[in-house]
Amino acid sequence: MTEFDLVVRAARAVTGDGEEGLCVGVRDGRIAAVAPRDAELTGARVVDLAPDEVLLPGLVDTHVHVNEPGRTEWEGFETATRAAAAGGVTTIVDMPLNSIPPTVDVAALETKRKAADGKCAVDVGFWGGAVPGNIGELRGLHEAGVFGFKCFLLDSGVEEFPPLSPAELEHYLAEVASFGGLMIVHAEDAGEIERAPHRGGGRYGDFLRSRPPSAESRAVETVLQAARRTGARTHVLHLSSADALPALRAARAEGLPVTVETCPHYLSFDAETIGEGATQFKCCPPIREAANRELLWDALVAGDIDCVVSDHSPSTAELKLLDVGDFERAWGGVSSLQIGLPAMWSGARARGRTLADVVRWMAEGPARLAGLRTKGRLAVGCDADFCVFAPDEAFVVDPARLHHRNPVTPYAGRRLDGVVRSTWLRGRPVDAADPHGRFLVRGAA
Repeated sequence: MTEFDLVVRAARAVTGDGEEGLCVGVRDGRIAAVAPRDAELTGARVVDLAPDEVLLPGLVDTHVHVNEPGRTEWEGFETATRAAAAGGVTTIVDMPLNSIPPTVDVAALETKRKAADGKCAVDVGFWGGAVPGNIGELRGLHEAGVFGFKCFLLDSGVEEFPPLSPAELEHYLAEVASFGGLMIVHAEDAGEIERAPHRGGGRYGDFLRSRPPSAESRAVETVLQAARRTGARTHVLHLSSADALPALRAARAEGLPVTVETCPHYLSFDAETIGEGATQFKCCPPIREAANRELLWDALVAGDIDCVVSDHSPSTAELKLLDVGDFERAWGGVSSLQIGLPAMWSGARARGRTLADVVRWMAEGPARLAGLRTKGRLAVGCDADFCVFAPDEAFVVDPARLHHRNPVTPYAGRRLDGVVRSTWLRGRPVDAADPHGRFLVRGAA
């Protein structure tokens, strides 16, 4: 019998084939054996999961705003990766904006890596940024290991990360296509939003009308047209409007290399129940009506949406203007990195879906998007990244018990199903006092 560094036995485990009893052997931080639960694997350490626990692959979140350096009072690598681990997330990919400097050249990437060094409880990769004037930096960033490039089609909310015009988008996509890169796009149309009514104040309905579904539909069409002409791989970020789905379905049917994500908050909340001045719910694009939410669920189940990621976009409590409740002026971003898994499991379970579905949406799908071949699966050769999950245990979200830096979240007081009991990174339990996360580069994991 071969001895492993670690053997994990689980009456329930989720693989690409569904849920089954498994015995997983780990050697040198990677999964070296996946066998039936009663297989006679031996290990230097043997862990038997409790009867109410399920072994999941560590989740992959490819849409996280860590904000360090420059806006570390909003969030930072220490707090963000600790929150990720507490939520069963073992890999994050950091967005290029809200940090200062933004990740728009190789020097800024190195600055960010230095800021993160020694602080990461989970593995971390980085997106590059595409902004006016930096087209000559994209290839260098690609070669330095970023997973792709993020751009906006309207004001990003921070002046150091301006948007691309439609003409610039096509020019940049042609450059990205020349070296096989990926462009990820915040797809809202600036003109549609400029033409929408902007009343300000505390009524969520007024804010919703200021970010109409047509803004997403028009921007998605802009992206698809540019992708057709350039052949570039493109990805639509945080889809909130189901109105854009027919165009995306048609584009995929014709073979365009386009993918799309949504987020737990678009699948958990609805505009009708957001109260006066509840700016903790503000995000862009916005949370829409309940009927729209159900259409997003239908698209996710059908495979028309590729993955679910957090878009964890925190700020200080002051910037959310909770005391004023003005949706127009408050920072737009939802903090949910730690609670995405129970939020999604609660919604999926209520709709008759399984944990295997959730793993496909939150682990396999994001890993595939970023080309992380050794992440997001319980399979031989993959990193031994595990989430031990108790799906039948419930809890009420207390912001004071969350690990991200500022205790603000729209999930406060919400009852959710599913508790993360432990998280393992490359065969070792995650320990905030001894962080052993690594930096990931495109093509190497």
